[in-house]
Amino acid sequence: MEDNEEEDLGVLDDQRSVILHLLSQLKLGMDLTRVVLPTFILEKRSLLEMYANFMAHPDLFLAIGTGTTPEERMVRFVEYYLTSFHEGRKGAVAKKPYNPVLGESFRCTWDVPRERVRPLRTNTSATTNSNSSCSTTTNTPGAGCTANATSGSGDGGRTGDQTADRLRLRFVAEQVSHHPPVSGFYCECKERRMCVNAHVWTKSKFMGMSIGVSMVGEGALHLLEHEEVYVFTLPSAYARSILTVPWVELGGKVSIACAKSGYSATVTFHTKPFYGGKVHRVTAEVKHNSTGTIVCKAQGEWNGTLEFTYSSGETKVIDTCKLPVIRKKIRPMDKQGPYESRRLWQHVTSALKSGNMEVATEHKHQLEERQRSEERQRAATNTPWKPKHFVKEGDGWVYHNPLWKAH
Repeated sequence: MEDNEEEDLGVLDDQRSVILHLLSQLKLGMDLTRVVLPTFILEKRSLLEMYANFMAHPDLFLAIGTGTTPEERMVRFVEYYLTSFHEGRKGAVAKKPYNPVLGESFRCTWDVPRERVRPLRTNTSATTNSNSSCSTTTNTPGAGCTANATSGSGDGGRTGDQTADRLRLRFVAEQVSHHPPVSGFYCECKERRMCVNAHVWTKSKFMGMSIGVSMVGEGALHLLEHEEVYVFTLPSAYARSILTVPWVELGGKVSIACAKSGYSATVTFHTKPFYGGKVHRVTAEVKHNSTGTIVCKAQGEWNGTLEFTYSSGETKVIDTCKLPVIRKKIRPMDKQGPYESRRLWQHVTSALKSGNMEVATEHKHQLEERQRSEERQRAATNTPWKPKHFVKEGDGWVYHNPLWKAH
């Protein structure tokens, strides 16, 4: 069911002239929200599905809640956060996911073997169960911490909520607003009483030889067992070298904070300096706010090797490329609703796969035209749009039936 392969590296000559023509019409700093980009730079999946790939290591996500102290839980959140970006940006080439249409949704599940849910590092207390963690000698890749991944069959995984040997995570994303373009996403594991809710407004702007995309908004991880909420933000993304072989880098400072425990973290994604310097660098530090003590530092590449140093003096290296991925399960196309991402974009996707850009462009145009006509209809009848899965709360959007509201 999954297809994240990117066969075509680079831009063909006839495509370059189209991009050059497009670039000639743009001004520096211009907002690209309403600019129609050529079809051949599309990525064969919706932005909503790309958000699901933040959960490519659901075992690490579930391990956050098993930390025995607030410090452990914050450190595990940071470990998970730093390993969550590389899978969403798998291809070597920067391509643009489909802009979700208003009301579009994406749903999937993961079935996580229980024995996989273990921390990436050893708890330094004397009560540590040595079976539940990996060794912490330097240069131990993160892959050594976990059993082999089992691939999902793509059958939608609707057979019961949990099984004796597996934990289930459910994910739903929805495009809740078109102007501005806002997506909401929500993921929960009922059995572990943890869930994450986020809303993201993407703002693109033209920067000469690159395109910058800010991800405005925030997410909140709820650990109901511990009555803790971790509020986090997301980095900006940049598509570089858009005329040759475009590639993506992340940039900016993000924050993670848990008001109840008084722990916070700062993660900085460093963009490559103009001359020299490494690409994809990231640094992070976790601190206890009231004492100012730094309990963990991390440095490395978000899509490569990360080295963690803990206050105990131990260090550990995680190689994100070697972390096994648990595949998401998605219902077959004929069981999906008309506005679910893969079904909605299926004709564009198959035309892109076969290299037929004209047909892909035509199908994409039909979807956009339908969205415009529905918008005109709502304006004429003064009917506001009402999302199916999310409700507006303050500046954000919250899943309509989150775990923390369940009785």
